[in-house]
Amino acid sequence: MGLEAIYPRRKLNLSKPDKAHKIYPYLLRNTTISRVNQVWSTDITYIRMHQGWVYLVAVMDWHSRYILSWELSITLEADFCVLALENALKRGTPVIFNTDQGSQFTSGDFTDPLLKAGISISMDGRGRCFDNIFIERLWRTVKVEEVYIKDYQTVAEASLGLGRYIEFYNNERFHKNLGLCTPAEVFREGVAPPVALRAPSVAKPSQCVMSASKKKVISV
Repeated sequence: MGLEAIYPRRKLNLSKPDKAHKIYPYLLRNTTISRVNQVWSTDITYIRMHQGWVYLVAVMDWHSRYILSWELSITLEADFCVLALENALKRGTPVIFNTDQGSQFTSGDFTDPLLKAGISISMDGRGRCFDNIFIERLWRTVKVEEVYIKDYQTVAEASLGLGRYIEFYNNERFHKNLGLCTPAEVFREGVAPPVALRAPSVAKPSQCVMSASKKKVISV
């Protein structure tokens, strides 16, 4: 029938530490994530192309799973990670920002903006990918639903395809663990001003309220 199984490949080790950089403790053990902007995290993954690789970094809000920013690079220099951080901080300020111990994230160019903004820095333990489990799940989803079924010929093509997918992921892809809402719905609801600060208006139902029939269709 011409069908071929696609299997996830073993993750490349992209987290190369720099012994000259400060390592911060992991702050999220036994922490309950209950609100938007409580915890953000970031990570880098490789993106397979027809020839070679590019590297994708993303910043995610843990509570909503919303991707706040992302960047592609053909190298593992820190610049594209710093740019993703700067763009994410234009959308809000988390209480805690979690990364791994890769040199891109322990460099002063990355940590200084966080410290200046009063954000607590948390870093995964060495070899503990589950300390950053939500963004690890994101990478699996992106690769299974987008990357593994494509054959990007150029960096521009990869950027276009990933941009479209992330837009879909944020705004259209329903998540069971979010009550069948999208990340964008949960994030927007979480950063909305308190009702008392809004202009008077007719009360509206939560954006995440969905009809029983729609939930039934999605859950199939």
